[in-house]
Amino acid sequence: MSHTVVETKALEKHYQMGGQHLRALKDISIRIAQGDFVAVMGPSGSGKSTFMNMIGCLDAPSRGQILLQGEALTQLSAAALAKVRNKYIGFVFQQFNLLPRTSALDNVLLPLLYNNTPRDEARARAQACLQLVGLGDRLDHQPSQLSGGQQQRVAIARALVNDPALILADEPTGALDTETGLEVMQLLQQLHQQGKTIVLVTHESDIAAFASRQLLFKDGSLISDRSSIPHSASAELALLRQQRMKEVAV
Repeated sequence: MSHTVVETKALEKHYQMGGQHLRALKDISIRIAQGDFVAVMGPSGSGKSTFMNMIGCLDAPSRGQILLQGEALTQLSAAALAKVRNKYIGFVFQQFNLLPRTSALDNVLLPLLYNNTPRDEARARAQACLQLVGLGDRLDHQPSQLSGGQQQRVAIARALVNDPALILADEPTGALDTETGLEVMQLLQQLHQQGKTIVLVTHESDIAAFASRQLLFKDGSLISDRSSIPHSASAELALLRQQRMKEVAV
């Protein structure tokens, strides 16, 4: 049986909004194993982002338990949660969240400086991660000198640099055109094939189809948890480019 990376037990999140008591998450019990590629889906207000914030140690649950790499998170202080985040989790966001006047290399090595990795080692690891995502020749480029897809690759390299147990990707293709989005999904599938555990939040079913497991949230509840044979981003990318070449030829 695969090693469990994340487990939630009867997870709940409640908010008080004015006079109303809102249950954003209701009794969520999920196990995510090492090497899983999970898409978390649902309409706005379904609880998918709240769920990601919980397992990403960005927010604390109202009830229930979260275990990350077997470590119970529920009673940890904010400072302890920050250490857990830096050690175990790599984040990829829709808007990239890169420092604007900082090189790709320095953006990627930033998480290593937070945990006092020696500068030379940090540079070497950041450079290796940028090469892994196909940007070995863009180390000194600032975000403004990179395309949207390249910026997202820098963000993915930054998520990988601590060799995290879990990659959390929040709408990673949301700010990208179709072709560039497929390139990012192709990269995430390659990382998954190398054994990375990935949780992807999306509202697009065609993006969720690239994952091997889909969780569907609605009104704070998990209404479906199913596995499927993932679509190939590489194949869809090749088909899209073939179609575009035909259109240009015409």
